[in-house]
Amino acid sequence: MDDLKHLGGTTDYQFNYDPNLLEAFDNKHPENDYWVKFNTPEFTSLCPITGQPDFATLYISYLPNQKMVESKSLKLYLFSFRNHGDFHEDCINIIMKDLIKLMDPRYIEVWGKFLPRGGISIDPYANYGKPGTKYEELAWHRMQNHDLNPEKVDNR
Repeated sequence: MDDLKHLGGTTDYQFNYDPNLLEAFDNKHPENDYWVKFNTPEFTSLCPITGQPDFATLYISYLPNQKMVESKSLKLYLFSFRNHGDFHEDCINIIMKDLIKLMDPRYIEVWGKFLPRGGISIDPYANYGKPGTKYEELAWHRMQNHDLNPEKVDNR
């Protein structure tokens, strides 16, 4: 736990994308498969063309391996997208890849549900399963079955 720098004390908010904000700690139950899920209803980034803000709810779910992401560092990291200009699909894939680099999870998925602009919403989904394991099969299964029963969207 000594490696965790963001817990306690004052918080220095970064307004530009910074993957170095992410911190990990040891999984105390690496022998178990279990889900960790984060729901973040206030994600914000910028359109790389117009500079207009984009708002989304992100769902990040993973099966930890040896390391887990510390939640305050995740909040600060996601906040660092505030002035970052990238398309929705890029943001989702960048977040997933940064978390893979940090934790080396067994499985991870990131789903962004962006509020509409110009009358259309974009909901990118990306996932990853550790190659050569049952988690690689899980990733393909979840990708194949992703959004087969889309929700009724009446709140956007």
